[in-house]
Amino acid sequence: MFHLFADLDFSTIILLVLALFFVLFYEAINGFHDTANAVATVIYTRALKEQLAVFMAGMFNFFGVLLGGLSVAYAIVHLLPTDLLLNVSSAHGLAMVFSILFAAIIWNLGTWYVGIPASSSHTLIGAIIGVALANAFIMDTSIIEALNIPKMIQIFLSLIISPIIGLVIAGLMIFLLRKYWTRKGQSKKRSKKRERIFMTPEQREKLYGKKKPPFWIRIMLIISAAGVSFSHGANDGQKGIGLLMLVLMGIAPAGFIVNMGASTYEITNTRNAIHNIEEYFISHNEDLNSVIGKQSAVDTAIPENDLNKYHCDYSKSFITLGIANNLFNKINDYDSLNVDQRSQARRILLCLSDTVSHVAKQPNLSNKDKQYLKSLNNDLLKTVEYAPIWIIIGVASALAVGTMIGWRRVAITIGEKIGKKGMTYAQGVSAQITTALSIGIASYTGMPVSTTQVLSSSVAGTMIVDGGGVQSKTIKNIALTWVLTLPISILLSGSLFWLAQKLI
Repeated sequence: MFHLFADLDFSTIILLVLALFFVLFYEAINGFHDTANAVATVIYTRALKEQLAVFMAGMFNFFGVLLGGLSVAYAIVHLLPTDLLLNVSSAHGLAMVFSILFAAIIWNLGTWYVGIPASSSHTLIGAIIGVALANAFIMDTSIIEALNIPKMIQIFLSLIISPIIGLVIAGLMIFLLRKYWTRKGQSKKRSKKRERIFMTPEQREKLYGKKKPPFWIRIMLIISAAGVSFSHGANDGQKGIGLLMLVLMGIAPAGFIVNMGASTYEITNTRNAIHNIEEYFISHNEDLNSVIGKQSAVDTAIPENDLNKYHCDYSKSFITLGIANNLFNKINDYDSLNVDQRSQARRILLCLSDTVSHVAKQPNLSNKDKQYLKSLNNDLLKTVEYAPIWIIIGVASALAVGTMIGWRRVAITIGEKIGKKGMTYAQGVSAQITTALSIGIASYTGMPVSTTQVLSSSVAGTMIVDGGGVQSKTIKNIALTWVLTLPISILLSGSLFWLAQKLI
């Protein structure tokens, strides 16, 4: 691992260490800011004691990061266009990284301090957008080119839709439980037993003198809370991994712009994918006219200009393939490439991947062809969308440690201040199951969504449907924070980046 940093001077190493520290600090803040999402329901329904609930949340967050994959991590990284990510100088890269981190940390700490469950995802994404916009302003380039618009739209849709889904599904679960769980015609004893799920802990203690939920309800609450923690780690933990990779690619590109540990087998798969994509484009040249224009197989001239300034263009797909073939036909490992060539390799592979993804979306393609292109795309990206195991463990540890401290402020808001009445067992289970499934599916599909928003909306949905209602002041504060998070984080990071550029 340490040999990857061998070419860095001492001052850059110090700054890199600071950047890594702030990333892990951000992830720890994410942990105690979002821990309430998992522990509030089990604590306020008395399913678990505080210390045990927090410890469980930390452990499941840890394993969520370890087992969650990398799809969300690189969805975050790709918010920045490839040109900005790869064409930064060391000082420029440091300014970018620290601006993103400081903006995210400032807003997350501020909202945590006042106990408002704000979205860490919105904050991070806003900070990245702010840097991209500021860079476009400073460099006097197009704002459209500064942002990865398709990826932004995809992520924004997921962030907007996910809390609505949480509100509706959790509310629907309560409605169905009310309608079918205690149906007419049941014996009085059976009906009374089933109605316990709609009690608050205080009601159960008053009626039966018991502080803890019924056994099977308690098990459901604990399992669903563990599911929320695991899903949170799998989704939000990946954002930390993406940030760390952004730091390393921006500050130490020689060792991290591509996977220097990639095996000959993996590089061979990448080379084969390039060849297969070229063959597919040639054999389907007529069908692809409307997508990438009419091109011939001989249109593979490699431009003589600096490839670091080469812009991805669908109309130059065969030129890109020619560059890729020329580069990968000569290597069995990335050690044989110099730093510029590694940057070129990454750029070309990302460009080809973007083109293949665009082609695969065409309606005239068969499902078989789409699956084939998806498989080739995966092989293309194996050696550029990666994370060393020490990064994954580092992020998992930071999130787990952060989870075990500072959780109380936001937990009080979720447990006491959203609904007008206390949380029932049914509400806790419904909100947690909805959140765990929603975030789990989002992690599997590579969508960075907000655990905070989904759970808060789910709790609100259960309160509305169950007749208890919500506290309007709290809901207004949460909604206002959600609305302000994105523009404020954009302004914060953009301003910090602009200021840093003036001082460099």
